[in-house]
Amino acid sequence: MSRSGHDRRGRFTVSPQRDDATLVLHVAGDLDVLTAPTLGTHLDVALSSAIPTSVVIVDLTDVEFLSSVGISVLVETHRLTACTDLSLRVVAEGPVTSRPLRLMRLDEVIDLYPTVEAARQGRDD
Repeated sequence: MSRSGHDRRGRFTVSPQRDDATLVLHVAGDLDVLTAPTLGTHLDVALSSAIPTSVVIVDLTDVEFLSSVGISVLVETHRLTACTDLSLRVVAEGPVTSRPLRLMRLDEVIDLYPTVEAARQGRDD
């Protein structure tokens, strides 16, 4: 148990869901130095997959902590997709996810959306 009394084991998950040419990666738990490589692996697989994908949505709705390492994974993936036909879209709403991304002005570089549905449609609600 951590000092705050919360059991931190097994709290991080990445759940992929494919719908036609859209891949949604639902991320839950703490996205930090220990867990960011797992998200990175899922994103690497999406980028190199033989299955045609035109949109990758990273849903951070259930992320409880977002570290600079987690943010770096998103920035690196954006860099890798910037000159391709693949659209990276990040669902981030609230103080834990969208606030740090906006403070770092990454919302000017990475497409941020408040909901998965808005990300699917490519528009802000």
